Amino acid sequence: MARTRSYRISLSKKERKIIRHLQRKTTSSDARTRYAVLLAADESIHGARLTNSDIANASGASVPTVIDVLKKYYGHGLRAAIAPARNPNSDTARLKATGEVEAKIIATACTAPPEGYARWTVTLLTQESVAILEESLSRATVGRVMQRNEIRPHLNAYWCIPPKEDADFVANMEDILDVYQLPYDSRHPVWCMDEKPYQILGDSREPLPMRPGDTTKIDSEYIRNGTVSVFCFIQPHTGRIVHSVEETRTAVDWAEKIRCLVDEIEPDAEKIILVMDNLNIHSISSLYKAFAPEEARRIARKLEVHYTPKHGSWLDIAEIGINIMTRECLERRIPDIETLRKELKEWNDAYNENPSPVNWQFQTSDSRIKLKKLYPDIEVIRKQREERRKAKASA
Repeated sequence: MARTRSYRISLSKKERKIIRHLQRKTTSSDARTRYAVLLAADESIHGARLTNSDIANASGASVPTVIDVLKKYYGHGLRAAIAPARNPNSDTARLKATGEVEAKIIATACTAPPEGYARWTVTLLTQESVAILEESLSRATVGRVMQRNEIRPHLNAYWCIPPKEDADFVANMEDILDVYQLPYDSRHPVWCMDEKPYQILGDSREPLPMRPGDTTKIDSEYIRNGTVSVFCFIQPHTGRIVHSVEETRTAVDWAEKIRCLVDEIEPDAEKIILVMDNLNIHSISSLYKAFAPEEARRIARKLEVHYTPKHGSWLDIAEIGINIMTRECLERRIPDIETLRKELKEWNDAYNENPSPVNWQFQTSDSRIKLKKLYPDIEVIRKQREERRKAKASA
């Protein structure tokens, strides 16, 4: 005879959405099963006639697990319901690190590694825990602490920012951030541009194709066929990307791309707001190296240029476009420039059929908090001015 249910739950639409999201996100099969129990026991969807056995069959859990989950959810909420029942004296329970232990592991992982090592590893941290904590932790425990707190010493993220106060940097940064807050205006469209060097490589031997149970085999030896430059323009409000592949990256190449932007991509715009880094060829003067003065001035009049600050190329949304292009098309060997142009055109045409607008989140208010150290100290500067005036008066 099926056991009757002592604990009944009825989830709201928002609660079901949260539980489904957490179920997809978790990497624990036990937690996934417990989320499934809650969804299967929801009386607002399945009615009140389900027994514990029915819920167990629908979720793939045992009846004791169903009772444990519903009892904890009914009494203590979602977090308690997902935590598995575990004897505190079991070997598994002893693998858990307390908050104090976890804090010490994190603090150690964020310091410089021992001499002779490029970075901390889980093995090194496990060995170090004996000296730091005066107790031995398992490698699995240290690994879980690292994973839970998203500590990844094997990765480096290059984000160039000045090491100290820099008024020029923050002035240009806030100018760019203001541009990104502008609403879309077809008469004054915003475009970002950047370029990427790309190495043309051929295979010395034909790759072996992928087959069931095996991956594609690519020979480590390759043929160098030179380098090219891939110019990328992206419109943040629409996500539209326009590219060009050129054999060189000179002032004339850049000027020709800008004329294409003005005359072919945005011929009806009154003024094009152009964001780019301050590379030497990214200058109005480059137009005069490529075209007659009248033509160069005509193109320049249609541009409103905003430069990202030095060490601030991450502010150029065109880098996002280049990353998308690289990930989806360029991250492979392409043997010649003709093939590269053909492949990039096919990708770009397909991408622009359904582009994704860039959801730029970093705003000026954020920069004044997160990058506060880059903003000059006004009081110190005024004090220095007064000291200089006093020194000049007493001289």
